[in-house]
Amino acid sequence: MLSRVAESVFWLARYMERTSGLLRVLRTNYVGSQDELNDFSWKSTLQTYGYLKDEKIESVQHNSRKVLEYVMLDRDNDASLINNITRSRENARSVQDNIPKEVWQALNDNYHLIREANIERLIKYGDPVLAFDMLLKQGMCLHGTIELSMSRDEAYNYLNIGRYIERCIISIDVLLIHLKEVDFDLTQSDDAPLWRYLLYALSGYELYLKNNKGLLRSDLVIQQILYNPNFVYSISYCLRRAQRYFQRLQQDSEDESFQSVDFLLGKASNDLKYSSPDLKDAQAINEILINTRKNIIETTFALNKNYFGI
Repeated sequence: MLSRVAESVFWLARYMERTSGLLRVLRTNYVGSQDELNDFSWKSTLQTYGYLKDEKIESVQHNSRKVLEYVMLDRDNDASLINNITRSRENARSVQDNIPKEVWQALNDNYHLIREANIERLIKYGDPVLAFDMLLKQGMCLHGTIELSMSRDEAYNYLNIGRYIERCIISIDVLLIHLKEVDFDLTQSDDAPLWRYLLYALSGYELYLKNNKGLLRSDLVIQQILYNPNFVYSISYCLRRAQRYFQRLQQDSEDESFQSVDFLLGKASNDLKYSSPDLKDAQAINEILINTRKNIIETTFALNKNYFGI
């Protein structure tokens, strides 16, 4: 496969996964803002998914409508939802000969949906949850279309490498947002709504209840997000899946290039696997998250150098 095609498929998947993750975060936070008796702050979300100056963040952090408009619809915000969807579509358009027409159509439908006047109206004036659910449903249709229509060839492997690398970063960022919101203090009430919302944002609440009885405990929530091998948004799971799909490229790779990237993926996975932090120590958790994110970035640089010719 040409390096430019591999890169486009890889980034198509990353932007697609980034879109899905951002939607779940925004939906969960918006619902949480409606339950909050005091002014709900979007500060951490704005710092993660935008480029506003501190004084601007301070002025809009309690205005849910303004925040949603900026993070979802503002084309001047490089991290906005509409920009992620647009970039996913642009990458797909450049490799239409390497993906099924059904996948291209699903991506195109997603692009046209975010640009509908009704979506903008719901975000600005109506019920944003309806807009979230419409966009999430379209995203699920896209994922299903990929699984049902793509042949299990190089393009499928690059797509899944991109998907799981991005999902890993999303889980890291979402957990970091919540640690910031408790000011890195895990001694407060374990049953605080924040931990429930964190699990909602990563589609992990039902699994948590299945595996743990009684009240929510912050250490068990963090353990699930870091290490649970059966949780599809756990960082450990995503790293292992990314390495699994990468290893399928070995027969079509030069030995040196393959070993370079495979080593870094294995390092990221093993550094996390053999970490043994106190799960009540927020600073220790923060260090693990930062280190894992650093390992992932090093891996993407190696992919760029060895597989995408950048």
